[in-house]
This record gives sequence, C-alpha cells and structure tokens, in this order.
Amino acid sequence: MATAEQYRQASTQMDRLAELKDEEEEAMEEVQQELDIELKGLFSYGEVLSELDEIAKVSNTYKINGSQARDMLNSYPKEYLVQDQTVPEIIKTMRNNRRNLKGEYRDKMSKAIDTLIDAYSDHLNKCIDSIHWLTPYKQTLLKMRFNEKDLSKLYKMKDIETRREVVDALCKYWEAELEQQDMVYSQEYAQLSKTMSSAKKQFRDAIAKVSDQSITKSKKERQEEFIVKMVCENQGIGARQIHERMPTNMYKISSPQMISKMIKKLDIVSVDGAYYKMPSEMKKNIWAYTAAFIDSDGYITLDRNMNPRVGLVATGERGKAFMNEMHKSIGFGRLHLNQKSPQDTRPVNRLNFYSQDDVMNLLTKCLPHFRMKKGNAELLIELIRMKKSHKKADWYKQRCDEIFKLMKWENHKDHVGFDFTKEGIYLDDIQKYKDNCKISLMDEIEQIGGTILKEE
Repeated sequence: MATAEQYRQASTQMDRLAELKDEEEEAMEEVQQELDIELKGLFSYGEVLSELDEIAKVSNTYKINGSQARDMLNSYPKEYLVQDQTVPEIIKTMRNNRRNLKGEYRDKMSKAIDTLIDAYSDHLNKCIDSIHWLTPYKQTLLKMRFNEKDLSKLYKMKDIETRREVVDALCKYWEAELEQQDMVYSQEYAQLSKTMSSAKKQFRDAIAKVSDQSITKSKKERQEEFIVKMVCENQGIGARQIHERMPTNMYKISSPQMISKMIKKLDIVSVDGAYYKMPSEMKKNIWAYTAAFIDSDGYITLDRNMNPRVGLVATGERGKAFMNEMHKSIGFGRLHLNQKSPQDTRPVNRLNFYSQDDVMNLLTKCLPHFRMKKGNAELLIELIRMKKSHKKADWYKQRCDEIFKLMKWENHKDHVGFDFTKEGIYLDDIQKYKDNCKISLMDEIEQIGGTILKEE
C-alpha cells in the first residue's frame, strides 16, 4: 500500500509533467505563429492561387517536398467547442440567464460573456489568418457576414475559380466603399451602397456553393470527379501525381493504390501506368468522331493495284492509348503500334483498314459526317462496289483509271506546286471524271437484277 510520502512525490511529478506540457504547447504555438507570419508574407501580394499552386510555391521557397509544404499550409484551428456546444450557443444561454440576475452577479456574468467573446474573436482571427489566400483581403472580409462554419467553408475552397469569385466580391465591396468615403448622400452614393450590398450577396452565394457541393456529392463522387478532371487536364499523368495534387481533405483519405483501382471504373485508359481520358464525343457517336479524326489526322486512298486503304494516325503514348480505345470502340481494323517515325521522333501508332468489307463498313457509316474527305470516301465506295459486282463490265477498267486520278486529285489539290501531269491528270478532265460516276448506273443494274430474281 502506497504511503502519504509516495502520493506527495507522485503529485509533484504530475505537476512537473503538466508544466512541461504547457511549455511544449507554448513553444509549438510560438513556432506556428512565426510560421504563419512567414506564410502571410509569402502570400501578401494579393495573387489568388489554387491549393496546388500554393503547395508548389511553398515547396520551391523552402526547398521542401510537396507533403511537407501541405503540412505547413494545413494549420486551420479546430472548431471552438465547450462541452459539445459552440461559443455563440453558450453566449446566447448566458445572456438569457443574465436577465434573471441583479447587481454584482449581473456584472460578473457580463464580464464572463465579454471574456468569452474576446477569446472567440481571437479564435476567429486565427481561423482567418490560416486561410492564406484571403490574408490580403482580411480588412474587407471582416465587414462581411460570416460565422465559424463559413470560415471553414472558405478554408475548404481549393480550386482557383471559387477563390477568385470570393476575392472578386471582396474587391468590389472595397472599391465601392473607398469611393463612398467623404461623399455626401446622393444618387451616386446610393448606387455605391447598392454595389456593396450586391458584393455581400455574391460573397454569400460563393460560400453557399461549397455547402451545396458537400451535401449533394459523396466523398467517393468528389474523388472520382477530381481524378477525371486531373486526367483530362494532364493527359499521361500517374496515380502518385494525382494523389499529390488532391486537396487536403481528399489527400488524407486516398492513396495511389486506391486511385489505380478507381481508374478502372472511370472509363480512363491506362498505358504503362500513365492515364488518358478519351473525349466523351467518341462514346456518344463513334462514327461521327471517327469521321472527324480521319478528316484531320487520317487518310483515305488507294494503291496502284486499286486496293482501298483507310487509316488513322496518332503519335506518342497518348496516341497509343487513343488508338487502342478507337479499335475497341469501332470493333474492327488492324492496330500497328510503336512504329518508328520517318523523322525518328515520337513513335507512330496506326489503326488501318485493309479489307474491302471493313473499308466499306467504315466509310458507309462515316459518310454523313465527313467534311473534308467526303469525296475520297465516295470514290472508294464506288470502287469497292465495282470490284465486287461489275468487274466484267466494259467500262470497268476505264472507270478504275478515272477513280485513281480523281483520288490523286482529292489528296493533292491543296498542295501548291504538285505536278499532276506526271500521273496523266489534266485539270480540264476532272469535272468529266466526276460526271462519269457509275453509282447510279450500278444502282439501276442491281435493281434490275433483283427484279429478275424475284420474278424467277
């Protein structure tokens, strides 16, 4: 059984530990205050940055990594609660109780309320100071209507668009207030007052948007939205880079491994750990998108043996991912990946169509959507129909020669200085070749054939 002396020694030791704890907290508070002053100076020029840009700026200034920079910026005070009650709630209760007091007791209650208000005001000041992007606008911010929850929402604003909306409202208010100083009441004074009220409303609306997003979207939905945005804006980004760029609240509950698993469900293509997001238009109408791609970065032609050729071309890792996705969406064609480029630069990736059936299928579905190479597509469709059903026609060989020349014309008509005479092509004959199209003749022949078969 412990003696009285042992209890006294234990009590002395506990007091000493308490003193050391207080000293440690005071030292940490001093360090944090010095750090806040340094950061305030770093962001005191009024430039509005996103959280990602802030982290990069602190990282470059202090020569530290991104995680350490994030920890330096993450200094928002915890919510001020007393026995699970907020300070405004406690003050309201104390004021109600003060109505029943008189004399000395009423004065003591008033002093207690004032002390609590001062402590809470100091807490709110610390909250504002921890929102580094708002530091240059603090004086105007204090004239807005806000509470502790509103400050928490301002702290959670990580993207540059929402921050700029808030700063824009504060600047409008400040400018109107500055012009209104020493001005007598007049129509202009009233107009400036209206501008100030409108700026206050804009400030409240910006805060309300943060609230709506947090209510309507789950954590997982916000993570997925952020991942898709990062991949669309930074094609080829990796899971670790996405994780490092996440806002603090997402960063803490995520990891590169979690992001890799989520990627598989977000219609994002992965090539050797690099992520690419294909345009949404490709999924909505693959044939319209394919036609647009062929118009810009593809070709429709034929060789000297009158074999039709259609292809899509893209370079680099992003092009590789893109060609893979196009091949899956179209459902046919032959992939040629990582081919050496003639200039020995980035690898070339192609999706080619060689067989007559594949070319016919592709061009027929894309034909309504072509804008630049519609003439080429119509020539190949005519040629394939001729080769399939009309090889023995007396006009077949002559028309093949005309189609070859027309294809040369379509592919090189915009090339200044191209010598068409080497291929026996003369400008005066082009319109004659076009007018000699056999599509209508083949339609008529095939329809007659169909009618005879039905009669038999």
